[in-house]
Amino acid sequence: MRRAANFLIPVTLITLYYVFWAGIMTLLLIKVPVVREFFPVGGLGDLAGGNSNDLEIIYSDIEMAALAPNGPVRLAFASLGAAILIIPISWVYFITSRNKDVDQSFVQTIIVMPIVVTGIATIVLNSLPLAFALAGVVAAVRFRFTLDQPSHAMYIFVSISIGLGAGIGALGVAMVISMAFVYSTLIIWKLQYGKVLSGPFFSMLTRRDRTEDDY
Repeated sequence: MRRAANFLIPVTLITLYYVFWAGIMTLLLIKVPVVREFFPVGGLGDLAGGNSNDLEIIYSDIEMAALAPNGPVRLAFASLGAAILIIPISWVYFITSRNKDVDQSFVQTIIVMPIVVTGIATIVLNSLPLAFALAGVVAAVRFRFTLDQPSHAMYIFVSISIGLGAGIGALGVAMVISMAFVYSTLIIWKLQYGKVLSGPFFSMLTRRDRTEDDY
């Protein structure tokens, strides 16, 4: 990971990006109240209030909304929200990676994945048979994706998390996940945490001599 020439510029731009879309959503909900029934929010509370001890198919409010005639519209909003929240993740990948290490196919994968996961989460709902059927289909396809770097796994996990959050109607949770990943990754990258173990604190923490090159 290369050192940023100016750390405040990317952080400011990303923050303005989040503030802009949060403002658009808030303004839309206030000015057009009818849109609230289409917005993927509140789903986590509905699922938490459901009967999780029963293996039978029980439809909560979020599931009934997905099965309603306006379900496709709600899914479209959820997919759009997932796409908006994954964009800063790709920016972090560009910022913290060397130019020669940027993989275009990987970037495209992490952008499209939340949208696909959003649709999958909406289809599966709380249906245990549908979940097993989906697992069987994935096993039959035998999909494999090779990661060039271990750090790429983080981007895959956060993409799936954002997609799941949007799919169950918890877009606010997905936004928190996106922001937490973006800012924590940028801070760790800026501090170059773990690159240098010199200094009294790390010497005391690792019980390693300052002049020692190898463990």
